[in-house]
Amino acid sequence: MKKVYLVGSGPGDPGLISVRGLECIKRADVIIYDYLVSEELLKYARKDAEIIYVGKEGSRHTLEQDEINDLIVRKVQPDRTVVRLKGGDPFVFGRGGEEAMCLAERGITFEVIPGITAAIAAPAYAGIPVTHRGYTSTLGLITGHEDPTKGGSALPWDKLSTAVGTLGVYMGVKNLPYIVKELLKNGRPKDTPVAIIRWGTTPQQKTVVGTLGDIVEKSKGVEPPAVTVVGEVVKLRKYLNWFETRPLYGRTVVVTRARDQASDFARELEELGARVIEFPTIKITEPVDISPLDKALRDLGSFHWVVFTSVNGVDAFFQRLFHLGMDARELKGVKICAIGPATAEGVRRYYLGVDCQPSKYVAEEVLEELRRRENLEGKRVLMPRADIARSFLPEELKKLGADAVEVTAYRTVLAETGDRKLLERLTAGEVDVVTFTSSSTVRNFVQLIGRENLAKLNGKVRFASIGPITTETAKELGVKVALEAKEYTIPGLVKAIEEVLTA
Repeated sequence: MKKVYLVGSGPGDPGLISVRGLECIKRADVIIYDYLVSEELLKYARKDAEIIYVGKEGSRHTLEQDEINDLIVRKVQPDRTVVRLKGGDPFVFGRGGEEAMCLAERGITFEVIPGITAAIAAPAYAGIPVTHRGYTSTLGLITGHEDPTKGGSALPWDKLSTAVGTLGVYMGVKNLPYIVKELLKNGRPKDTPVAIIRWGTTPQQKTVVGTLGDIVEKSKGVEPPAVTVVGEVVKLRKYLNWFETRPLYGRTVVVTRARDQASDFARELEELGARVIEFPTIKITEPVDISPLDKALRDLGSFHWVVFTSVNGVDAFFQRLFHLGMDARELKGVKICAIGPATAEGVRRYYLGVDCQPSKYVAEEVLEELRRRENLEGKRVLMPRADIARSFLPEELKKLGADAVEVTAYRTVLAETGDRKLLERLTAGEVDVVTFTSSSTVRNFVQLIGRENLAKLNGKVRFASIGPITTETAKELGVKVALEAKEYTIPGLVKAIEEVLTA
């Protein structure tokens, strides 16, 4: 069945998309998306989905609207799901009606998935309720994208100016002087509060507040995209401004973890108000030779301990175990040690308990903890790890008489692509913190950025490390670590960043 979904992605915050909209993205064969759509949402698309950008930014249009309509129609085929992903709501100044009409005229089935529109969401994130008892019970939404030089207006300013308590204006930044003039000319008082909210609901959100009498002067330099709110409700911002008062609001943090692992880390930072730039420096892949891991898995019953040093090791271990047609029952009688709470939680996801979890999350503490528990003479210890893991633990276990079997469960390799503009942002002082969560993230960051460029970053950006081993690697490579997590975990690193940036 031929079908197109016109999906509203919401105002910018990817978390504000509807459940239904996200479902459509996940199963789409083709996604055609706009400029104001958060690219975070595209991560949910299938790997084989065709993704097409048709954004309109100011006067720069990738495709004109008629061309977009034709493109949507061309992509429609039997048994193919096409998603037209639009910023905000498709039917609120989104030209979704035109696209729907085009489909209807051709007999193509479509479905409209509403989205939260910017004139409601952006004020909410700026602490401005568009209606509020005691202030106003009326709301009007208009476009500010008219051409004031045409000599006439499609908007009835004489009625609009005083007909509603709150007026939400889309795309009105460039025409603000004209809009203000029309409102004042048609009866709106000069002291009426006004707020302009740029990039509403995103970490880049900026809000300028004034009155009709001074907002043009106050907002000089503000560029689109922005929403303008006119009305007494703007006064409530001084009490309800929750989004821009978060501790890391206005700060930019670079996350260098592998793309598949970055989401949770980024989410914690974003909850505190930070703008996160994901710059994956590593990618997790299978070992070149999987046979040593397979041999160890088939012989699990001969081991006394399995030591996991990372979540990656846990996942690689169990995925291969299942691939070989086995399951967790193979670990009957085998004790499990996990470094750090995240690794322990990774083990528990496979419905297994952890027998040993050292208080400090480094190999040295693992060794001491195992020694305290039992005599390791003659004990077989399996360590499924990365290909570049430190040799300290297996070497020290062997000195204690243990049969330490180290196998490569996964490899960390250099990520193929990254943000090509990151070096410019770093040298321009636009980034507050670059984070490292492992030694491999440091090595690959230096390789991608270029060792010769590190000196340019002195004093312009802080480097944050998850723990002493990562810090030591950074020092060896000439990276000056400004802050280190006291607890060697992602929450510990987030806490350290918050403490330093809010001090």
